[in-house]
Amino acid sequence: MKKWLLLTIISALALVLAACGGGESEGEAQSSEEYTVENPFIIKFSHVTAIESVKGQAADKFAQLVDEKTEGKVKVEVYPSSQLYGDNDELDALASGNVHMIAPSVTKMVKIDPRWQYVDMPYLFESDEHVQAFFDSEIAQSLMNSDALAANDIKGLAFWPNGFKHFSNNKHPLVTVDDYKGLKFRAQAGQVLEAQFETLGAGSATIAFGETYAALQQGTVDGAENPYNNFDTMKFYEVQPYLSTTQHGRVDYAIFVNKSFWESIPADLLAPVEEALAEATTFAQELAAEENAKSLENIKASGVVEVYEMTQQERDALKEALQPVYEEFEETITPELIEGINALK
Repeated sequence: MKKWLLLTIISALALVLAACGGGESEGEAQSSEEYTVENPFIIKFSHVTAIESVKGQAADKFAQLVDEKTEGKVKVEVYPSSQLYGDNDELDALASGNVHMIAPSVTKMVKIDPRWQYVDMPYLFESDEHVQAFFDSEIAQSLMNSDALAANDIKGLAFWPNGFKHFSNNKHPLVTVDDYKGLKFRAQAGQVLEAQFETLGAGSATIAFGETYAALQQGTVDGAENPYNNFDTMKFYEVQPYLSTTQHGRVDYAIFVNKSFWESIPADLLAPVEEALAEATTFAQELAAEENAKSLENIKASGVVEVYEMTQQERDALKEALQPVYEEFEETITPELIEGINALK
């Protein structure tokens, strides 16, 4: 945590010195009169997925809406596919003010608050409707407005869904729990995911999303876990011949901004920017289910992936095998959060 407090100080200094549309100190937003189409207020938005992904399309939609609603006075510069910062760097970059807006997989926020690993708890969510109910809940907003985020000069604004995760690998179909033993999977950072694979008798390696294709291609890892859309848009089907529809966890995103920067946006420009974000969020919510369904059909039509359709009985067996993860992490995630999510079913 000391590292994050230091980054907060650095962030404040960086924002004072920023010349690219940054602001003055917190609560002292600049006047909007100096911003024009020729000299717009710049918001740098970095993310790690492909332009064609749900996140990529929603980010571009947000940029388009901001341009329209501010008549060009605010420009959102979107940097997809880890062009600006990768998985391992973007949170530090946000806290230090080097980027203004990110949309990480929420589990990345474990660096600040371990409760964000809720998304990795196996079979916690039952459906897309259950997930949306959580996004709309007070318990979700309590995470977004936590003291831990504020202490690091970070502000949470919105949730963008992606989809349920499914296991893939390059060895054989994954049907029973025994099929996972001895395999090594790419994982996002976090102890919950490490425990998940250990419980299945498998190994794991934390690898940045942008480096995952190469790791799978080179055999550094045997498999991965992704929503259909990520599997499709990142072309993992070229290096993963087996995919099982396990639906065991989630990859969802949240929009975070540098708090000092965000509060430096002139009030008359901030209102249409936030309106644009609300519309882009609705767009992302509607797009996620549609794109994942389309991607599953693309994967099947590729002719190079054997898709194993899991039965509910097979999913229940996997869920039962993963119960030790709850025994280990219930206190970390907190019973209040887990029970709160379960109550929304």
